[in-house]
Amino acid sequence: MADNNENQGFIKRFLALPTDSVPKTLFVAVALCLVASMIVSAAAVALRPQQAINALKDKQVNILQVAGIYDPNTDVIEAFGAFEPQVLELETGLFTDEFDIATFDDRKAADDPATSVALTDDPAGIGRQGKFVTVYLLRDDTGGVDKVILPIHGYGLWSTLYGFIALEENGNDIFGLQFYEHAETPGLGAEVDNPRWKALWSGKKLADDNGDLQISVTKAVPAAGEEYHVDALAGATLTTAGVHNLVNFWMGEAGYKPFLENLKAGGL
Repeated sequence: MADNNENQGFIKRFLALPTDSVPKTLFVAVALCLVASMIVSAAAVALRPQQAINALKDKQVNILQVAGIYDPNTDVIEAFGAFEPQVLELETGLFTDEFDIATFDDRKAADDPATSVALTDDPAGIGRQGKFVTVYLLRDDTGGVDKVILPIHGYGLWSTLYGFIALEENGNDIFGLQFYEHAETPGLGAEVDNPRWKALWSGKKLADDNGDLQISVTKAVPAAGEEYHVDALAGATLTTAGVHNLVNFWMGEAGYKPFLENLKAGGL
């Protein structure tokens, strides 16, 4: 009973304080913060499914764009139906039915020790590499492969850049490259999003006639020639180096080379 009386006395004394007193000001501030945080948390939870849908749609738009078939007047889901997604085993360069393509998540697979490998030689700066990735085939009217869209990622200056590279049916000619997620410096490394720079990739080649990888993203044209060269981003040395490294990593032996060899052999 004494404790109850003391509590009531405290409440009465608190209510009797002037409105602009320090205790009342602090109480209102804390109460507002708590209410606001609960509202924000509830909104984040409620919007999470929509955020996932928007992220998937943005990814699909980027795939359509890098393949050169994006039309803002066409429904994204309808347009994306032109692609044939497949889960690829990197080591063999062959498709696998071990996973459900509708639910397979490349990033989760890359974080799972059961479906990934820790890299010791890691020029792309990704730490772990998934053994399986989702690739996208775009076929022509006869059913043959017209283009392949391959996911790529690697570290730049401040962030991991996630994107896609589109290759022609020969597995060597680049149709396009673009990134859909990164946190590089606006006006410098973020110029990877500049349409003029992205256009430089179209028509470039990955490897020479001997199959040796030659593609470079540098200031100077390499000895291999202009057809293997993309100009560096002005003032963004480390981002440029990151793009060069990640493209060479993913197009090399540890990445898509086995798949590209199968593609050239006409086995898809």
